[in-house]
Amino acid sequence: MSYQQIDPRQLDATFAALADPTRRAILARLAKGETIVSDLAKPFRMSQPAISKHLKVLERAGLISFSQVAQSRPRKLEAEPLKEASVWLEEFRRFWEVSFGRLDNLLDELKLEGEQKKGKSQKSNSTTRRKKNAK
Repeated sequence: MSYQQIDPRQLDATFAALADPTRRAILARLAKGETIVSDLAKPFRMSQPAISKHLKVLERAGLISFSQVAQSRPRKLEAEPLKEASVWLEEFRRFWEVSFGRLDNLLDELKLEGEQKKGKSQKSNSTTRRKKNAK
């Protein structure tokens, strides 16, 4: 999959879903395995309808799905949208690696110039001292 193959609407939905810390925590829990809504809601201080709203956002983004098992509807993580977001972010990681590489080179050059100037300054000071001492 390349950056150009990613559906921008899917990417928008994924990042919108990931923007909320509660939804990120839900995804982290689901990364350990599927579970029912009541278990997902336990760590949060919010009502069942509030948790259900978060789950709907995650479902619309394609980040979670559910199945019917007897009377329960366990949720599970769907990783494909996260993979697409990762591919998209990878383009920026490469950009920053190149930018940081150029910055490292510039800093090395400046450090070398500073050391060279310092060396010349020390030589100049010792020459001046010798001239003063000779007088």
